[in-house]
Amino acid sequence: MTIKMICAAVALNAAIIPVAYAHDGDGGNVTYASDHAPIGVMADHRHKKGEWMVSYRYMYMDMEGNRIGTDEVDPDPIVTTVPNRFAGAPMMPPTLRVVPLEMPMQMHMGGAMYGLADRITLMGMVNYITKEMDLRTYMGGMGTNVLGDFTTEVSGFGDTSVGAIIGLDDGSYEHRQVNLSVMVSIPTGSITETDTVLTPMNMQTDMRLPYPMQLGSGTYDLKPALTARSRSGRWSYGAQVSGVIRLDDNDEGYALGDVLEGTAWLAFEPQPWVSISGRLKAKSQGQIDGIDPRIMAPVQTADPDYQGSETVEALFGVNLAGSEGWKKGHRLALEFGVPLHRDLNGPQMETDYTLTLGWQKAF
Repeated sequence: MTIKMICAAVALNAAIIPVAYAHDGDGGNVTYASDHAPIGVMADHRHKKGEWMVSYRYMYMDMEGNRIGTDEVDPDPIVTTVPNRFAGAPMMPPTLRVVPLEMPMQMHMGGAMYGLADRITLMGMVNYITKEMDLRTYMGGMGTNVLGDFTTEVSGFGDTSVGAIIGLDDGSYEHRQVNLSVMVSIPTGSITETDTVLTPMNMQTDMRLPYPMQLGSGTYDLKPALTARSRSGRWSYGAQVSGVIRLDDNDEGYALGDVLEGTAWLAFEPQPWVSISGRLKAKSQGQIDGIDPRIMAPVQTADPDYQGSETVEALFGVNLAGSEGWKKGHRLALEFGVPLHRDLNGPQMETDYTLTLGWQKAF
């Protein structure tokens, strides 16, 4: 089954997910940990008219090693067998000669939501990103003689998202929501970041960094999502299908690949203030369309054809919610994810795990 088929199945599940009543006897006035989806799911809920919520998320992703399709591959075969699309240009070897080894990425995301009406919630998100990439350079020409390792790093604000969440259900049940969110991503993140690299000619030079090391898309992107979630007793469940649609090429002549994502989760609530969740996420991302003429290097990350993937991830999380005194309205949540399936348009770096830690306050 392809990732697109999985996403379509999740969308169908979201459309027909059954309705369940709130906890018996709660009167709709008690805050439950399961009133929210796992912290890694965005735009899952809406707020009552006049209600605010502010949030902070810390997200960490660790990538180490490379993969072509579904197979792991070591650096030496990459530099001896994978052709360099820029071969023929001055000082460009016939095969790739620089290989990424590891790439940790950190993101700090701030968000705000406001209930314009009971069935319309406005929201916005900003983020600050730090990326590092460790790479290995091989001597120019052929062979597997290592010249040395080096690291590139960038930090800065990413793209900004604004939009609305619209309730599609009739609002009859306090703990059941079916929501359509429509967000627009504004290109506030830089796509012209540079750093010093070690070339196969044993030169250190400042160059524009390849696509995965840039901070934004450079394009206005449409980000729709359909979410349904509900609860029965101590169990809660939900599903979401979402996408990222690039509306045009950016100023540097390219557009990142479109994204289709489907996810479904199940959570158990041993006590009203805590829930434990399991989630599956399937994601399909296309290749880059176009090319930045200033991104030219014998490394896989500089080739638009070596972008895009189909992945499946399993995630495990915990939600903590306060309902009394100073704790009322606060939520702490953690989610940890590991890959189940990776099919990469490689050679391309593979993700080993993800971590999301979040805090939210409704008032």
